[in-house]
Amino acid sequence: MALAERPTGGRRSAPLIHWIKSILKTLGTIAITMLGLLFVTFIIGRVMPIDPVLAIVGERASQSTYDAVYQQLGLDKPLLVQFWYYLWDVLHGDFGNSLLNARPVSEDIARVFPATLELATLGVLIGIFLGVPLGVIAAVKRGSWIDQIARVVALVGYSMPIFWLGLMGLLVFYGVLGWVGGPGRLDIFYEDVVPTRTGLILLDSAIVQDWDVFRNALTHIILPAALLGYYSLAYISRMTRSFMLEQLSAEYVITARVKGLSERQVIWRHAFKNIRVQLITVIALSYANLLEGSVLTEIIFSWPGIGSYITTALLSADMNAVLGGTVVVGLIFICLNIFSDLLYRFFDPRSK
Repeated sequence: MALAERPTGGRRSAPLIHWIKSILKTLGTIAITMLGLLFVTFIIGRVMPIDPVLAIVGERASQSTYDAVYQQLGLDKPLLVQFWYYLWDVLHGDFGNSLLNARPVSEDIARVFPATLELATLGVLIGIFLGVPLGVIAAVKRGSWIDQIARVVALVGYSMPIFWLGLMGLLVFYGVLGWVGGPGRLDIFYEDVVPTRTGLILLDSAIVQDWDVFRNALTHIILPAALLGYYSLAYISRMTRSFMLEQLSAEYVITARVKGLSERQVIWRHAFKNIRVQLITVIALSYANLLEGSVLTEIIFSWPGIGSYITTALLSADMNAVLGGTVVVGLIFICLNIFSDLLYRFFDPRSK
């Protein structure tokens, strides 16, 4: 009996061992990716034609002052030693101080990132709730006027420069019609009225139930969020349509229709169910692109997010701020990839 029970215990421990190996593999991938990201940002900081010492001391500083700051920054040490110091500081959340305001870069990023997070999140939600149904309907009604409209909408979203759409949106909806708020997150009258808890103005104002601030913040964010949402919608609807067309031509869909299932059940319970895993990647990439690629939108709408922060720092030769922002953006991509991988395993047990 004891001999007969041993295989059972082995079979029970197999999933646990597989789960542990999977976690270790994921952690190893994260570590290698982060190390590569930090190495690239370190090299960028060294090859940029900007002297960090001159940016600190100024061009009129004496040679002795220059040498002292040069040694203080560790630039006199070998590159491998410099990279080790850089790696150690970043792992402890230290990106150095900004040359513009002398504050820690990590504090600046913590201050500006919620603005980008709020804008990109609302934008991707618009893209999901409009883009997914549009892509499904376009695939089901292939060749119809609905399909043609969906394809034109996606084509315009890909082709039109986002800065031009932003300027036209401000001109029409703010300058002429007055339907939305102007640049910035709030009117001056409402700034600092609501205590900052999360950095997300809509959420902070809702927590304290200050609906005047909430409405004002909504009028400011709706246009740039709709612009990013349209960009996201174009990508999501196009990919959803492509995935659905592939599934609707599969044999199991034909079989489901022959069995007498309603068209709604065939589309949403069978075909759409099989594209969820693919859509996870599409949505995660779209969200990451909005978080990282909303620079032009933030500049046009004077949105104080991480995109405009990195741009201002780059124009001012503030490399600590540029590299710190780049690392944060790269970390966002890594986290979203991990999150999409976890959702993969939840929706598709075969990937475990």
